[in-house]
Amino acid sequence: MAETKMLTRGQNSDGPSIAARQAPRPRKSHNDYTVGWVCALPKEQAAAIAMLDERHENLPNPPKSKDDNSYALGSIGLHNIVIACLPKGKVGIISAASVAMNMIRSFPSVKFSLMVGIGGGIPNKGKIRLGDVVVGTPTGQYPGVVQWDLGDATKDGFKRTGALNNPPNYLLTALSRLETEMELGGSRIPEYIDQMIAKFPRLRRYRRSESMEDILFRSSYCHVDKSSTGLCEEAHGSNGDESASYVKKEEGGGGEEDEEDEENCQNCDKSKILKRKPRDMQVHYGLIASGNQVIKDANFRDRLNKDFGGEVLCVEVEAAGLLHNFPCIVIRGICHYADSHKNKGWQEHAAAVAAAFAKELLDYVPASDVEGVDPVKDAVQSVERIEAEVEWEQDQQSRLISLGLDLVEKIILKSLNGSQQPTTEINNYKLTT
Repeated sequence: MAETKMLTRGQNSDGPSIAARQAPRPRKSHNDYTVGWVCALPKEQAAAIAMLDERHENLPNPPKSKDDNSYALGSIGLHNIVIACLPKGKVGIISAASVAMNMIRSFPSVKFSLMVGIGGGIPNKGKIRLGDVVVGTPTGQYPGVVQWDLGDATKDGFKRTGALNNPPNYLLTALSRLETEMELGGSRIPEYIDQMIAKFPRLRRYRRSESMEDILFRSSYCHVDKSSTGLCEEAHGSNGDESASYVKKEEGGGGEEDEEDEENCQNCDKSKILKRKPRDMQVHYGLIASGNQVIKDANFRDRLNKDFGGEVLCVEVEAAGLLHNFPCIVIRGICHYADSHKNKGWQEHAAAVAAAFAKELLDYVPASDVEGVDPVKDAVQSVERIEAEVEWEQDQQSRLISLGLDLVEKIILKSLNGSQQPTTEINNYKLTT
């Protein structure tokens, strides 16, 4: 007879016991953390925490900091890492910027950040597949990340202006070394995912299973549910109007996560699926397009890619929220193709491969190099100080212009009335300014 193992209170067959989770952890100070890790969704944060080599004791946010973030602390190799997730249901550029700013105020020694999570792939020439990893790196005239929905209206059309700076050189150098090692011996991403599941069995669904199909429909074929026909007029207007429902606004919604009611493609015409040979996961380096809206239309997706010279590999909704002077690198696991067939089936696995790549990258970033880098907080404070000085100068100029106009008016009126000589009024003006 097979032995039956009874579970005592505080134990769980799917994961560490409560006692194990509450075991003493090392305690560091806020100044000990040099790497920031920003996520948008709880499932992305779960993958991030699971990749830590060691968890650290939580720290209270500094008094009077007005920091609403909740942090998970730990280390990978010699790097002490602070992980923050965007507030539930508050995804997008503005929320990401707020989380990043609070992090560097509360953890003043942070030198750079990793923005890690899921995104939509641009299947240009069949290059990108579900479960792949995309890393934002400089491409041609573009930095690693561009904001596709920010720009100026000109006589020649819409000129996009939003972009993040390039990742710092020490991270780009680490990427080059990692890419070389992957070429020689392959990636450790599968190994790290296996280790994650061994430590946290409840995360089994973060591993790719045979039931997960990588299906790509033709751009001209839209999703069919019980109330639609599959004609693309339903997705982007009868005239291809871009103002129709090609995107999902992030304000008031959950962005990538806000897809609870999405159906699978059981009603879609399988003859519209593009045939592709199966292959293993790959890592891609290039351009990521970020915006305030989740793209869910293949035709708009393809036009957006064309606008950037066919260089876009991924679209997402948070990265552009990081400050222009915030040293960071953006890592995305691909969970959909930014079309009307978008669903949640690949989200957990995409979050896992992105987090595993981030861990592998940190193996090639020497902690000694990071120590010699100025904290992000110093750079941000310098920028804020310069912006404050510029604003003060602009206010002073506006005040002087206003006073000057008032002076001219007074001189004219009083000269006409003969009550005061203009030179007297000018001298009085000089004394008051």
